[in-house]
Amino acid sequence: MQTVSQNLSKSADSFEVQRRVVFFNGITDKYLLTVEGLCSLGNGDTDLRMTVTCKVGEDEYKKHYLGLSDNVSFFAEQLEPNKEDPFHYKILFRPEAIIPDIDLQTSKK
Repeated sequence: MQTVSQNLSKSADSFEVQRRVVFFNGITDKYLLTVEGLCSLGNGDTDLRMTVTCKVGEDEYKKHYLGLSDNVSFFAEQLEPNKEDPFHYKILFRPEAIIPDIDLQTSKK
């Protein structure tokens, strides 16, 4: 079993495994950010910083730096390979986590 786990980790670090990495607020249960694709998690990260590097083309990569805190954490899951698009990649932001509620009022004449 240990060999299987090591092989999966090596494949993921070699950008051969589709992953979904979700960052969430542990107090509110709200998802803050989702990264999907051929992604490797940072191996030398600190407790307060997480890096996710994703392969987005034949020789193209994007690296993301994400801050962690006592109420923000993450989980990563392995997804089934997407055979239609080997460079499947997307980031989904929750707009309400970025843009506050704003009440707009129109002026009356």
